[in-house]
Amino acid sequence: MPLHVPPAPAPALRSVLAALGSPTAVREARTPALRSTEGPLTPELPLPLHVLDGITPGGRTPRTHLAGWRFLISDPEHPVAAADTRLTPDGWAFSHFFEGPYITSTQRALRQAEQLTTHYQPRLLSIPELYMLTLWLHADASADGASGTPAPHDLLVPLAPAPPGICAHRPLRVSELLPVLTLRLAPARLLGQPV
Repeated sequence: MPLHVPPAPAPALRSVLAALGSPTAVREARTPALRSTEGPLTPELPLPLHVLDGITPGGRTPRTHLAGWRFLISDPEHPVAAADTRLTPDGWAFSHFFEGPYITSTQRALRQAEQLTTHYQPRLLSIPELYMLTLWLHADASADGASGTPAPHDLLVPLAPAPPGICAHRPLRVSELLPVLTLRLAPARLLGQPV
């Protein structure tokens, strides 16, 4: 398996385990799958969740920042939900549970990435301006998962649902996808029209 999943901070994992053990947190979550699952629920595949911002024309590298860690929550058979954690002044804390198409799409993209011959470190990269989430396959498999920016040779796998015109589950190098995102976010500016 060429994927090297970075370890999540221990307090982030503990906060998710505490939330899973709390009947109130599970009952109040807007995740019917959590409430209806029989059997134990386990947090798996912690992925650092980075947010990409500062996409501008001119080829400058956009900025990223760590927004949290996301854990897939699995029943004995498959992932049914996800849990996000976030950094607070007191340390890592559980944020919320959720479900939806990104759960199965993330699992599919990870399986797809496992078939590659190059070693990668999986991360998630959110592009809020496009309501887009990608699996970010960082080429430096030993890097600190909590920091860094997408390198030109890293792969981004848009998760479904992807924005119109961007093919979900088609791995693209950052150097290929970034110009497309730039065009999508700043078409008027690129055409010389007033914004």
